Amino acid sequence: MFGIEFENEQGEKKMVWQNSWGMTTRTIGVMIMVHGDNKGLVLPPRIAPVQVVVIPIPNQKLGEADTVRLKEGAAKMQATLADAGVRAKLDDRANYTPGWKYNHWELKGVPLRCEYGPRDMENNTCVLVRRDTGEKTPCAIADLCAKAQELMNKMQKDMLAKAVAERNANVATVLEWKDFTPALNEKKLVLTPWCEDPESEDEVKKKSKAESTEGAGAKTLCIPFQQPPLPEGTKCFITGRPAKSWTLWGRSY
Repeated sequence: MFGIEFENEQGEKKMVWQNSWGMTTRTIGVMIMVHGDNKGLVLPPRIAPVQVVVIPIPNQKLGEADTVRLKEGAAKMQATLADAGVRAKLDDRANYTPGWKYNHWELKGVPLRCEYGPRDMENNTCVLVRRDTGEKTPCAIADLCAKAQELMNKMQKDMLAKAVAERNANVATVLEWKDFTPALNEKKLVLTPWCEDPESEDEVKKKSKAESTEGAGAKTLCIPFQQPPLPEGTKCFITGRPAKSWTLWGRSY
């Protein structure tokens, strides 16, 4: 909104101070849509509120003393992780099965699950499970903090690489109008040379809507900071005038 004024105590007209929280909600939404899967959220480790959840796995064969020892061992692992700067949580609730807990924390997108059962207790080991791939990594308890950090760093890089690859696979480069709407109809982001004339953007919206099988027109998404080479003489895909930049277009759904 522009031109918003108010009258202060002195009777003077002043412009209001404005800010936007749109970036916050949009980045959260993009993160959910890009990384999430059919099990729920998949959170990048750097921003996950809980990075590792430690889940002890008792069974009916364990005596009371061993069950207590198992839970104490799990609690010690959680504390050790927390002391090393890892945002770790212990889930030792007795009224839920391990399988239920797995699903619960997968839904919340916790990057790593640390499983700790009777056999692990005897061998001083645990099993780390990645949320994004489900890959299981046996780990000595003595190496838990280092291994958890290693896996989270790898997961962060892998998630970014996967997202970038998926995005790039869905960007179509178009030089002429005849190829523009068909690319949109394939649900692609469309990268074009553009003259940056605002009136031509309105023309793109109208023409793409008229030609669309989806019933919606295209709009500019951004002019990327990282510009591909734009050879001299390249023409705007809609006006034919000299292009000023590569611009990304898309359709709202």
